[in-house]
Amino acid sequence: MAQRWQVDWVAETGSTNADMLTAGVAGAPDRSVLAADHQTAGRGRLDRRWEAPAGSNLLASLLLRDIPQHPHELTQRVALAALAACRDVAAVDATLKWPNDLLVDGVKLAGVLAQAGSSDAGPFVVVGIGLNVGWAPQGAARLGDTVTPRAVLMGLLDAYDALPPDLTALYRDHLGTIGQEVRVELPGGRFVTGRALDVEADGRLVVLDDCAITHRIDTGDVVHLRPA
Repeated sequence: MAQRWQVDWVAETGSTNADMLTAGVAGAPDRSVLAADHQTAGRGRLDRRWEAPAGSNLLASLLLRDIPQHPHELTQRVALAALAACRDVAAVDATLKWPNDLLVDGVKLAGVLAQAGSSDAGPFVVVGIGLNVGWAPQGAARLGDTVTPRAVLMGLLDAYDALPPDLTALYRDHLGTIGQEVRVELPGGRFVTGRALDVEADGRLVVLDDCAITHRIDTGDVVHLRPA
């Protein structure tokens, strides 16, 4: 049986990820969770600001010390657990956009961000999630008014514990990016455009560009391109 989660919920903080990184350095145990009704300095991927009205959405971070060979698997686990929670708690079917955004009908529902740290107790990873429950910015999706952020978090933690040891096939099955024409924006302003063919065991996205060159991408921001 999996160790129980230790969940703390606060009214407001700057960033649950920042708080959990600090807690991890101080020796906080594996499977510690911090959630907040409101974040004043929440950040998403590529340092994008993540804001929501107080109490409306799920803003939480999980501290994990059981780190697999490929640490990216932890973000995959949280994303897949969030998919299951959306389905089971709110009857909303979402898909994944590489690496770990949740989409509903092609628009963003949630984002997942991981950060690594180390302490005297050993290395750890903090995985944060911002999921639109009762509110969403223009052009994004939300779960709706019949479910609460707390219910979604409890569903996510239960689903995390129910995931299989090997996620490779499950992640591929739920990754809507595979088969899509994509533009992958890379660090430094570069980009690759082509068809997403697969995702490898180490988490890299395989893209075949228009010149028939195969790219294996470990960091980037994906845009799903619609047919002309």
